[in-house]
Amino acid sequence: MFDKLIGVEERFVEVEKHLSDPKIINDRNAYQTYVREHAELSKIVTVYRQHKQTLLDIDESQDLLKDADPDIKDLARDEIATLNRVKENLEAELKKLLLPKDPNDEKNVIVEIRAGTGGEEAALFAGDLYRMYSRYAENRSWKIDVITHHPTGVGGLKEVIAMIQGKGAYSVFKYESGTHRVQRVPTTETQGRVHTSAVTVAVLPEADEVDVDIEPSELKIDVYRSTGPGGQSVNTTDSAVRITHLPSGLVVTCQDEKSQLKNKLKAMKVLRARLMDQMIMEQNEKRSEERKNQVGTGDRSGRIRTYNFPQGRVTDHRIGLTLYKLEHILQGDIDELIDNLATYYQTQALQNVDQV
Repeated sequence: MFDKLIGVEERFVEVEKHLSDPKIINDRNAYQTYVREHAELSKIVTVYRQHKQTLLDIDESQDLLKDADPDIKDLARDEIATLNRVKENLEAELKKLLLPKDPNDEKNVIVEIRAGTGGEEAALFAGDLYRMYSRYAENRSWKIDVITHHPTGVGGLKEVIAMIQGKGAYSVFKYESGTHRVQRVPTTETQGRVHTSAVTVAVLPEADEVDVDIEPSELKIDVYRSTGPGGQSVNTTDSAVRITHLPSGLVVTCQDEKSQLKNKLKAMKVLRARLMDQMIMEQNEKRSEERKNQVGTGDRSGRIRTYNFPQGRVTDHRIGLTLYKLEHILQGDIDELIDNLATYYQTQALQNVDQV
């Protein structure tokens, strides 16, 4: 690890020199690239330099153990014990900082929520999940843009696809992919029986044009009249768009905007994201299996989380965490869930590094 840290510090010094070079300063793209690299390396180098200073402090305190004064020796022992704890904490932090980063973590995210098993009750809970994610995003001042949604007659959602724009959005929402199970008494249930329903959530990082190259000849684009309740554009103009990617067979539709062009742009965002996710899965079979297990088919099996209304609890089955704060969580207070999941997967990654 420390050989790698020496290299990181050398690169950090090199980047600092580039940032003071007039040629680089006048090249906007190059300058921004170095600024971003400097910011990332700075986090590691700051902790590494603290670690080096701590080692020097320990050496100095070790020298004081040779002093003839017993009081100074006692102070030195206490200081060494404290510094060793600091050293251990810094080394743990350095291990985390050196973990390979998901290149998509800083990207915007596309969240797809679909009602699964449970009929109208599943559709109602799909709406609950969408509101939960929307409030969480709003609390972080992230922008939410609905790409497409298919409401039911009583306030539920068969499907909703939304873009959430904010730095680091994918790093947070990626833990939400999977089957979410709800247990509650439907409003139509006269005997008070608890029903179980399921909703699937798929989370995809936004793909730029440079990430996924799509040739116009690979697309079949159909336009048609929007359908659904309300809106002056419904059934009056051919604003809805259906895009079929011929090589993969992926189909994306969008009809939420009055403008055909806006619907096409939104549909292309979803198509790129799905194609990039497909490419990643093909490149990494393990990731493919994990995603398959998480999202499943919308059945009650393969669940990652259960929301139990009678007991007011939420249980994340991946980490065995149960919180009795269902109402707060559905209001968008999901930080505790996200933080625990991030810690769990980070710990798993650290264990894998230690075993190598």
